[in-house]
Amino acid sequence: MIMSDSYFDVVVVGSCMTDLVSQAPRLPKAGETIHGHKFFIGFGGKGANQCIQAARLGVKTAMICKVGKDFFGDNYIQNFKDNDVHTDFVWQTSDAATGAASITVNDAGENAIVIVAGANMLLGEMELQQALPAIRKAKVLVCQLEISAQTSLQALQMAHDNKVKTIFNPAPAVPELDYSFYRVSDVFCCNESEAELLTGYSVNNVEDAHHAAQELLKRGCTAVIITLGPQGCVVLKAQDKTSTHVPSTAVKAVDTTGAGDSFIGALAFYVAHHPAMPLEEMARRANQVAAVSVQAIGTQTSFPFKRDLPAELF
Repeated sequence: MIMSDSYFDVVVVGSCMTDLVSQAPRLPKAGETIHGHKFFIGFGGKGANQCIQAARLGVKTAMICKVGKDFFGDNYIQNFKDNDVHTDFVWQTSDAATGAASITVNDAGENAIVIVAGANMLLGEMELQQALPAIRKAKVLVCQLEISAQTSLQALQMAHDNKVKTIFNPAPAVPELDYSFYRVSDVFCCNESEAELLTGYSVNNVEDAHHAAQELLKRGCTAVIITLGPQGCVVLKAQDKTSTHVPSTAVKAVDTTGAGDSFIGALAFYVAHHPAMPLEEMARRANQVAAVSVQAIGTQTSFPFKRDLPAELF
Protein backbone atom coordinates (compact mmCIF):
# COMPACT_ATOMS: atom_id res chain seq x y z
CA MET A 1 0.00 0.00 0.00
CA ILE A 2 2.66 2.56 1.00
CA MET A 3 6.04 2.76 -0.73
CA SER A 4 8.57 3.00 2.07
CA ASP A 5 11.33 3.82 -0.41
CA SER A 6 9.58 6.94 -1.70
CA TYR A 7 10.76 10.26 -0.31
CA PHE A 8 9.23 13.74 -0.29
CA ASP A 9 10.84 17.14 -0.02
CA VAL A 10 7.93 18.67 1.88
CA VAL A 11 5.52 16.75 4.12
CA VAL A 12 2.55 18.62 5.59
CA VAL A 13 0.55 17.27 8.52
CA GLY A 14 -2.65 19.26 8.76
CA SER A 15 -6.17 20.14 7.77
CA CYS A 16 -8.41 19.99 4.70
CA MET A 17 -11.56 22.11 4.61
CA THR A 18 -14.21 22.52 1.97
CA ASP A 19 -15.16 26.21 1.83
CA LEU A 20 -18.83 26.90 1.11
CA VAL A 21 -18.87 30.58 0.28
CA SER A 22 -21.95 32.81 -0.12
CA GLN A 23 -21.67 36.45 -1.13
CA ALA A 24 -24.51 38.69 0.02
CA PRO A 25 -25.06 42.46 0.38
CA ARG A 26 -24.86 42.10 4.17
CA LEU A 27 -24.64 39.40 6.85
CA PRO A 28 -28.06 38.04 7.89
CA LYS A 29 -29.43 38.69 11.40
CA ALA A 30 -30.60 35.80 13.61
CA GLY A 31 -33.70 34.16 12.15
CA GLU A 32 -33.41 36.10 8.91
CA THR A 33 -33.18 34.74 5.36
CA ILE A 34 -31.64 37.03 2.74
CA HIS A 35 -30.76 36.69 -0.93
CA GLY A 36 -27.11 36.41 -1.86
CA HIS A 37 -25.71 37.09 -5.32
CA LYS A 38 -23.00 34.45 -5.63
CA PHE A 39 -22.12 31.01 -4.26
CA PHE A 40 -19.03 28.89 -4.81
CA ILE A 41 -17.26 25.90 -3.32
CA GLY A 42 -13.52 26.16 -2.74
CA PHE A 43 -10.73 24.00 -1.38
CA GLY A 44 -9.23 25.28 1.87
CA GLY A 45 -7.80 24.32 5.25
CA LYS A 46 -4.44 25.71 6.33
CA GLY A 47 -2.54 22.44 5.95
CA ALA A 48 -3.77 21.66 2.46
CA ASN A 49 -3.28 25.28 1.34
CA GLN A 50 0.35 25.28 2.47
CA CYS A 51 0.98 21.90 0.86
CA ILE A 52 -0.51 22.94 -2.48
CA GLN A 53 1.48 26.18 -2.64
CA ALA A 54 4.73 24.24 -2.00
CA ALA A 55 3.79 21.70 -4.71
CA ARG A 56 3.03 24.44 -7.26
CA LEU A 57 6.56 25.82 -6.83
CA GLY A 58 8.00 22.47 -7.89
CA VAL A 59 8.88 20.32 -4.87
CA LYS A 60 7.75 16.76 -4.24
CA THR A 61 5.07 17.01 -1.54
CA ALA A 62 2.91 14.65 0.50
CA MET A 63 -0.11 15.51 2.63
CA ILE A 64 -0.92 13.66 5.86
CA CYS A 65 -4.55 14.33 6.71
CA LYS A 66 -8.01 12.84 7.18
CA VAL A 67 -11.18 13.51 5.21
CA GLY A 68 -14.65 11.96 5.28
CA LYS A 69 -15.86 9.08 3.12
CA ASP A 70 -18.11 11.54 1.35
CA PHE A 71 -18.45 13.65 -1.78
CA PHE A 72 -16.26 16.45 -0.38
CA GLY A 73 -13.58 13.96 0.71
CA ASP A 74 -13.43 12.32 -2.73
CA ASN A 75 -13.23 15.76 -4.34
CA TYR A 76 -10.45 16.84 -2.05
CA ILE A 77 -8.32 13.80 -2.87
CA GLN A 78 -8.78 14.58 -6.56
CA ASN A 79 -7.77 18.21 -5.88
CA PHE A 80 -4.50 16.98 -4.34
CA LYS A 81 -3.83 14.74 -7.35
CA ASP A 82 -4.57 17.62 -9.74
CA ASN A 83 -1.91 19.63 -7.88
CA ASP A 84 0.69 16.82 -7.87
CA VAL A 85 0.41 16.23 -4.12
CA HIS A 86 1.02 12.61 -3.07
CA THR A 87 -2.12 11.14 -1.45
CA ASP A 88 -1.00 7.81 0.08
CA PHE A 89 -1.36 9.41 3.51
CA VAL A 90 -4.78 10.98 2.98
CA TRP A 91 -7.12 8.78 5.00
CA GLN A 92 -10.91 8.62 4.64
CA THR A 93 -13.15 7.92 7.60
CA SER A 94 -16.85 7.05 7.95
CA ASP A 95 -16.88 8.44 11.50
CA ALA A 96 -16.99 12.12 10.57
CA ALA A 97 -17.62 14.41 7.61
CA THR A 98 -14.87 16.16 5.67
CA GLY A 99 -14.02 19.45 7.39
CA ALA A 100 -16.16 22.32 6.15
CA ALA A 101 -16.22 26.08 6.50
CA SER A 102 -19.47 27.88 5.84
CA ILE A 103 -18.51 31.45 4.91
CA THR A 104 -20.73 34.46 4.29
CA VAL A 105 -19.06 37.53 2.82
CA ASN A 106 -20.78 40.92 2.63
CA ASP A 107 -20.23 43.68 0.05
CA ALA A 108 -17.77 45.41 2.36
CA GLY A 109 -15.62 42.26 2.37
CA GLU A 110 -16.43 41.40 6.00
CA ASN A 111 -17.18 37.76 6.72
CA ALA A 112 -18.85 35.43 9.19
CA ILE A 113 -17.51 31.87 9.29
CA VAL A 114 -18.62 28.63 10.89
CA ILE A 115 -15.95 25.91 10.80
CA VAL A 116 -16.79 22.26 11.43
CA ALA A 117 -13.43 20.47 11.71
CA GLY A 118 -15.00 17.02 11.33
CA ALA A 119 -12.59 14.33 10.08
CA ASN A 120 -9.59 16.64 10.68
CA MET A 121 -9.83 15.96 14.41
CA LEU A 122 -9.62 12.19 13.89
CA LEU A 123 -6.08 12.27 12.49
CA GLY A 124 -3.97 10.71 15.23
CA GLU A 125 -0.97 8.69 16.29
CA MET A 126 -1.89 5.59 14.29
CA GLU A 127 -1.77 7.51 11.00
CA LEU A 128 1.48 9.28 11.96
CA GLN A 129 3.12 5.92 12.67
CA GLN A 130 2.05 4.65 9.23
CA ALA A 131 3.49 7.79 7.62
CA LEU A 132 6.72 7.69 9.66
CA PRO A 133 8.89 6.45 6.74
CA ALA A 134 7.86 9.52 4.74
CA ILE A 135 8.32 11.88 7.70
CA ARG A 136 11.76 10.44 8.41
CA LYS A 137 13.01 11.03 4.85
CA ALA A 138 11.44 14.47 4.35
CA LYS A 139 13.53 17.60 4.03
CA VAL A 140 10.85 19.71 5.75
CA LEU A 141 7.77 18.97 7.85
CA VAL A 142 5.05 21.61 8.21
CA CYS A 143 2.31 21.72 10.89
CA GLN A 144 -0.46 24.05 12.07
CA LEU A 145 -3.22 23.93 14.71
CA GLU A 146 -6.35 23.09 12.66
CA ILE A 147 -6.05 19.43 13.65
CA SER A 148 -5.64 18.03 17.18
CA ALA A 149 -2.78 19.91 18.88
CA GLN A 150 -1.47 16.62 20.25
CA THR A 151 -1.18 15.19 16.72
CA SER A 152 0.64 18.31 15.47
CA LEU A 153 3.08 18.21 18.38
CA GLN A 154 3.74 14.52 17.86
CA ALA A 155 4.44 15.02 14.15
CA LEU A 156 6.87 17.87 14.89
CA GLN A 157 8.59 15.74 17.53
CA MET A 158 8.95 12.80 15.10
CA ALA A 159 10.51 15.11 12.50
CA HIS A 160 12.76 16.78 15.07
CA ASP A 161 13.98 13.39 16.37
CA ASN A 162 14.90 12.44 12.79
CA LYS A 163 16.76 15.72 12.09
CA VAL A 164 14.08 16.87 9.64
CA LYS A 165 13.64 20.67 9.48
CA THR A 166 10.33 21.79 10.98
CA ILE A 167 8.11 24.77 10.21
CA PHE A 168 5.31 25.38 12.70
CA ASN A 169 2.45 27.79 12.08
CA PRO A 170 0.49 28.20 15.37
CA ALA A 171 -2.79 28.98 13.64
CA PRO A 172 -5.56 29.31 14.56
CA ALA A 173 -3.78 30.67 17.63
CA VAL A 174 -4.41 29.49 21.18
CA PRO A 175 -3.35 31.67 24.13
CA GLU A 176 -1.93 28.78 26.19
CA LEU A 177 0.32 27.00 23.69
CA ASP A 178 2.23 24.04 25.12
CA TYR A 179 5.89 25.16 25.40
CA SER A 180 7.02 21.86 23.85
CA PHE A 181 5.92 23.30 20.47
CA TYR A 182 8.65 25.94 20.63
CA ARG A 183 11.39 23.42 21.30
CA VAL A 184 10.57 21.34 18.20
CA SER A 185 10.18 24.33 15.83
CA ASP A 186 13.13 25.17 13.59
CA VAL A 187 11.03 27.98 12.15
CA PHE A 188 8.12 29.28 14.24
CA CYS A 189 6.02 31.35 11.84
CA CYS A 190 2.95 33.34 12.83
CA ASN A 191 1.16 36.57 11.92
CA GLU A 192 0.78 39.67 14.08
CA SER A 193 -2.52 38.67 15.73
CA GLU A 194 -1.19 35.20 16.58
CA ALA A 195 2.00 36.77 18.00
CA GLU A 196 -0.17 39.07 20.15
CA LEU A 197 -2.21 36.19 21.54
CA LEU A 198 0.89 34.09 22.29
CA THR A 199 3.01 36.83 23.90
CA GLY A 200 0.41 39.21 25.33
CA TYR A 201 2.26 42.10 23.62
CA SER A 202 0.38 44.29 21.17
CA VAL A 203 1.86 43.95 17.68
CA ASN A 204 0.90 46.90 15.48
CA ASN A 205 4.15 47.65 13.68
CA VAL A 206 7.65 46.41 12.89
CA GLU A 207 9.06 47.65 16.22
CA ASP A 208 6.40 45.71 18.18
CA ALA A 209 7.09 42.61 16.07
CA HIS A 210 10.81 42.77 17.01
CA HIS A 211 9.86 42.60 20.72
CA ALA A 212 7.33 39.79 20.24
CA ALA A 213 9.84 37.78 18.18
CA GLN A 214 12.39 38.00 21.00
CA GLU A 215 9.84 36.76 23.51
CA LEU A 216 8.90 33.80 21.26
CA LEU A 217 12.56 32.94 20.60
CA LYS A 218 13.23 32.79 24.36
CA ARG A 219 10.74 29.93 24.58
CA GLY A 220 13.04 27.62 22.64
CA CYS A 221 12.57 27.83 18.86
CA THR A 222 15.52 28.06 16.49
CA ALA A 223 14.06 30.95 14.49
CA VAL A 224 10.94 33.11 14.50
CA ILE A 225 9.17 34.80 11.59
CA ILE A 226 6.28 37.20 12.27
CA THR A 227 4.40 38.11 9.11
CA LEU A 228 2.97 41.64 8.90
CA GLY A 229 0.87 41.61 5.72
CA PRO A 230 1.81 44.54 3.46
CA GLN A 231 4.67 45.44 5.82
CA GLY A 232 6.44 42.18 5.00
CA CYS A 233 7.83 40.26 7.97
CA VAL A 234 10.33 40.20 10.81
CA VAL A 235 12.92 37.40 11.04
CA LEU A 236 14.83 36.53 14.21
CA LYS A 237 17.30 33.63 14.48
CA ALA A 238 18.66 32.16 17.73
CA GLN A 239 22.25 33.09 16.88
CA ASP A 240 21.37 36.75 16.17
CA LYS A 241 21.13 39.60 18.67
CA THR A 242 18.56 41.56 16.67
CA SER A 243 15.82 40.70 14.24
CA THR A 244 15.70 41.76 10.60
CA HIS A 245 12.76 43.51 8.96
CA VAL A 246 12.14 42.06 5.50
CA PRO A 247 9.86 44.50 3.63
CA SER A 248 7.40 43.39 0.95
CA THR A 249 6.79 44.99 -2.43
CA ALA A 250 3.59 47.06 -2.52
CA VAL A 251 0.81 45.46 -4.59
CA LYS A 252 -2.90 46.13 -5.12
CA ALA A 253 -4.55 43.44 -2.97
CA VAL A 254 -7.79 42.00 -4.31
CA ASP A 255 -8.24 39.12 -1.82
CA THR A 256 -5.84 38.37 1.03
CA THR A 257 -7.48 35.03 1.95
CA GLY A 258 -4.79 32.36 2.21
CA ALA A 259 -1.85 34.79 1.87
CA GLY A 260 -0.27 33.46 5.07
CA ASP A 261 -0.60 29.90 3.78
CA SER A 262 0.98 30.90 0.47
CA PHE A 263 3.90 32.42 2.43
CA ILE A 264 4.42 29.26 4.52
CA GLY A 265 4.10 26.93 1.51
CA ALA A 266 6.73 29.02 -0.29
CA LEU A 267 8.96 29.07 2.79
CA ALA A 268 8.77 25.25 2.94
CA PHE A 269 9.78 25.14 -0.73
CA TYR A 270 12.89 27.27 -0.07
CA VAL A 271 13.91 25.35 3.07
CA ALA A 272 13.68 22.10 1.07
CA HIS A 273 15.22 23.34 -2.17
CA HIS A 274 17.79 25.88 -0.95
CA PRO A 275 18.73 24.74 2.58
CA ALA A 276 21.88 26.93 2.62
CA MET A 277 19.99 30.12 1.75
CA PRO A 278 19.79 32.66 4.61
CA LEU A 279 16.35 32.62 6.26
CA GLU A 280 15.93 36.36 5.56
CA GLU A 281 16.34 35.71 1.82
CA MET A 282 13.87 32.80 1.97
CA ALA A 283 11.38 35.12 3.69
CA ARG A 284 11.95 37.87 1.10
CA ARG A 285 11.16 35.44 -1.72
CA ALA A 286 8.19 33.89 0.14
CA ASN A 287 6.84 37.47 0.55
CA GLN A 288 6.94 37.83 -3.23
CA VAL A 289 5.07 34.57 -3.80
CA ALA A 290 2.39 35.59 -1.27
CA ALA A 291 2.18 39.06 -2.88
CA VAL A 292 1.18 37.38 -6.17
CA SER A 293 -1.52 35.36 -4.37
CA VAL A 294 -3.31 38.46 -3.00
CA GLN A 295 -3.73 39.89 -6.49
CA ALA A 296 -6.27 37.21 -7.45
CA ILE A 297 -9.60 36.09 -5.97
CA GLY A 298 -9.90 32.89 -3.96
CA THR A 299 -7.55 30.84 -1.81
CA GLN A 300 -5.84 27.98 -3.66
CA THR A 301 -7.09 29.38 -6.98
CA SER A 302 -4.89 32.45 -6.35
CA PHE A 303 -1.72 30.50 -5.50
CA PRO A 304 0.91 30.95 -8.24
CA PHE A 305 2.67 28.14 -10.10
CA LYS A 306 6.39 28.23 -10.83
CA ARG A 307 5.59 29.27 -14.42
CA ASP A 308 3.74 32.40 -13.16
CA LEU A 309 6.76 33.71 -11.24
CA PRO A 310 10.03 35.39 -12.23
CA ALA A 311 12.96 32.98 -12.70
CA GLU A 312 15.09 34.78 -10.09
CA LEU A 313 12.79 33.48 -7.34
CA PHE A 314 14.09 29.98 -8.01
